[in-house]
Amino acid sequence: MEGKRLYVGNLPYSTNETQIRELFAPFGTIDNVKLIEQKGFGFVEMSTSEEAQNAMDALNQTEFGGRTLRIDEARPMQPRREFGGSGSFGGNRGYGGGSGGFGGNRRRF
Repeated sequence: MEGKRLYVGNLPYSTNETQIRELFAPFGTIDNVKLIEQKGFGFVEMSTSEEAQNAMDALNQTEFGGRTLRIDEARPMQPRREFGGSGSFGGNRGYGGGSGGFGGNRRRF
């Protein structure tokens, strides 16, 4: 594992930061916890990549709050795509502008 930031998924919506800190504490120093409210996932940053790897190995696919956790190395954040500009929503899928109006790539008669 290269990074030290973990994605923690399939959390009960009621999970709080204290519970996550207690869950990950046996595996090392926790630098940061960020839970996404009402989404059932969050991120935990450990002090080292070794600690993150140990936590992931130990906790992935384990039960927490009646749910099976999914823990993986967090991917770097991608910049958000801007909507608009060309007058279409979703690129080549239609819905105005682009290629084909509302039906995608349908022929026009």
